[in-house]
Amino acid sequence: MDKKDIPFLSATELGGRIQSREISPVEAVEAYLARIEEVEPKLNSYITLLADEALEAAREAESEIAGGNYRGVLHGVPVGVKDQIHTKGIRTSDASKLRENFVPEEDATVVVNLKKAGAIVLGKTNLTEFALGDPITSAFGVTRNPWDLERNPGTSSTGSGAATSAFLCATSLGEDTGGSVRGPAANCGLVGLRPSWGRVSRYGVDGASWSFDTIGPISRTAADCAATIGAIAGRDDKDPYTWDTPVPDYVAGLTGDIRGIKVGIVKELLDPDLCGVTAQTRDAVVAAANVMAELGADVEEVSLPLAPHAGPVMRTLTSTERVSLRPEWLKERPQDFHFNTRVAFMTGHLIPSQTYYKAQKLRAMIRRQVLEALEKFDVLVQPCSAGPAGLLDLTPGVHSKEQAKDALTQGIFRGLYSLSGTPALSICCGYTTDGEGGLPLAVQIAGRPFDEATVLRVADAYEQATPWHNRRPPI
Repeated sequence: MDKKDIPFLSATELGGRIQSREISPVEAVEAYLARIEEVEPKLNSYITLLADEALEAAREAESEIAGGNYRGVLHGVPVGVKDQIHTKGIRTSDASKLRENFVPEEDATVVVNLKKAGAIVLGKTNLTEFALGDPITSAFGVTRNPWDLERNPGTSSTGSGAATSAFLCATSLGEDTGGSVRGPAANCGLVGLRPSWGRVSRYGVDGASWSFDTIGPISRTAADCAATIGAIAGRDDKDPYTWDTPVPDYVAGLTGDIRGIKVGIVKELLDPDLCGVTAQTRDAVVAAANVMAELGADVEEVSLPLAPHAGPVMRTLTSTERVSLRPEWLKERPQDFHFNTRVAFMTGHLIPSQTYYKAQKLRAMIRRQVLEALEKFDVLVQPCSAGPAGLLDLTPGVHSKEQAKDALTQGIFRGLYSLSGTPALSICCGYTTDGEGGLPLAVQIAGRPFDEATVLRVADAYEQATPWHNRRPPI
């Protein structure tokens, strides 16, 4: 095939052609580098591009495969890694001036695992400063959405979402605190999985909020997502919070058969008065559930009365936990933060202990409601956000109560499963009918603790029955 078409293959398709030696890892890396040279100036999705290192790794992969040492579906496949995740000898900046010269002495466990799988790290992707979730705060410039350069690509894993959507890497890693894998996936028309809390090691990851942080894949298809999570998941002695739970073969589990799967549609998250969901988003999510029913799933409505409170509860807890990580930075170098980041950290300092305590109690109640619902249903379905990607506001500061309230409302949809610690996946379920080419809409599929396999199986079956994953952004 023409080398310029290689980046448009899915990660699993590319892996298959590398295995058959139809395409070499070197050709794949060269094709992606050429694509990056063409498109990246419009997006600013990478902080550090590792062209020389990637080509060297590609030559090693090519030699290994030629020698019969094929490691699996990601062997020789170029991936992007969020610049919050440590890479040995390569700057890890957290998109902040405070970390612009930090070079780790060892790889994070997820990077070690990617390399064991044979994946090639193509570069470190942009993010919002310290993964706080404000799209304009990166010290290395704003990342743009490939579907509309004036719109938010999703936070905080802005670069991973934009790069994957624009075919600047085959798959990528993000980090999800309150939705920072699922948000970019939703805004950029991708598949993003927040795994169960404790499924993936966080050793060597600069934390945003220790009781929420989770590393997860942002990919173009459910199969790519399954391959990526399969490569990085598992118990790690360096991270005491990982669970010693077997990691299944997620790719093999994509049977396409979801007959008898019990699907619950969370009615509160489809209510425009409670959660501000747009009519197009609601219709797209309901249509997605109907497709699941046509595929043989048992679909019915379920109520989670506390779901509309998830956003404020999650924001209270994450704001407090974030400022506890390195409080001396705010005292000693406040001028080195982006204005919006500084305001966010200072706000965390001002949250009263009784408010934090109340939020913790509500978190337990919300988690209990989710787990009780999952005793009856195999998966829960709802929007991943109230609507499509919003326009970027490049002016620092909070300009109105309405803006602040909207931010809390947006936290409802993804914050629900951050609070419960259960796996949740965003997948494209349609496009808006306004704007050039339309903007992606997303349905969220959540499952029982450590049952990512069922979530991925439902997502893959839905994806195969719909055309949405075949669209390309107009860039």
